[in-house]
Amino acid sequence: MEIFAYSQGAEKVESGLTREQLAGLVADKSKVVWVDLSGDTPEHVEEARDLMLNVFKFHPLTVEDCLATRRQPKVEAFKDHLYFIVHGVKLGYTTATNFATKELDAFLGDNYVVTFHVKKFQSINRVKKQLGTSTYIMERGAAYLAYNLLDELVDLYMPVIDDFDRAINSMEEQVFAMTRTNNAVLGEIMDVRRSVARLRRISARQLSVLYRISHGEFPQIPESLLPFYRDVHDHLVRINDLSESYRDLVTGLFDIHLAVVGNRTNEIMKTLAVLSAIILPLTLIAGIYGMNFDYMPELRMRYGYFTVLGVMAFITVILLVYFWRKGWIFQREPDIQVGKPPAKVEADYDDN
Repeated sequence: MEIFAYSQGAEKVESGLTREQLAGLVADKSKVVWVDLSGDTPEHVEEARDLMLNVFKFHPLTVEDCLATRRQPKVEAFKDHLYFIVHGVKLGYTTATNFATKELDAFLGDNYVVTFHVKKFQSINRVKKQLGTSTYIMERGAAYLAYNLLDELVDLYMPVIDDFDRAINSMEEQVFAMTRTNNAVLGEIMDVRRSVARLRRISARQLSVLYRISHGEFPQIPESLLPFYRDVHDHLVRINDLSESYRDLVTGLFDIHLAVVGNRTNEIMKTLAVLSAIILPLTLIAGIYGMNFDYMPELRMRYGYFTVLGVMAFITVILLVYFWRKGWIFQREPDIQVGKPPAKVEADYDDN
């Protein structure tokens, strides 16, 4: 547990305060107090429970929601405080194929902010460093402190978004470069698809929370600070929009992968079908002349063997020409220049 307090006009933010001092600090409305609670051990969890129930007098059900993990983003309003849950990114663990988040619970009162988290947050550490060098954040009140925590948390989504962009571009190149079925590429596509779905689900619910907070629904957020919260909301809108586009890209990439595999299979089946069609009449001729009859026409011909081979070669050539004329084999892809109109169209433009 870490406690930070600021008195109006003070030159620095106080830190290293104890639990015994906390009740008096919160009761003094001229002070701004931030209590950062950690739940990394059972002892810390019990300490947080005791402090939230007996010092801040939060609702027991809200405290249970706070101490429980794996809750979805939400916001709840009470008479004297605001409770919200947001999710941050697990930096160093999250990748485009494994999107993972961690939960941050926060209570915002008139002159205090209480945060609870099991995992460490880089965004919280950044704000703590700013408090060590400047009193600006605490001077503007508890709501501005909460804004900074949310702003830092949302900003850390952007490196992960960039990873998604690079991963999808890389997979596109792999899919189009495939010469045979590659289950590893398909597995990577499915992993990214699941990660994008989770990113979209978390960002959409978090977007709803930020929308309510940033549009003057709660009295704990002064009207003068609403533009700051709306800025965080706008950043989250961009993240949510990108997650929507990534979902469409990955879905399209999955369909393209299946189409490429299907096209490769069709090419193989076409080759086998052509070979079978060529071999079939040759096999028929060989079968006829392989029958064991005493009386067969042309059996004593001097050049009968070469005649039969010639007939087989002739049939093969005829079939190849027929298949080529039908467009089944030996077809080249048309040379299409994207973005360049035909010469006649260019002439029409020049006339205008």
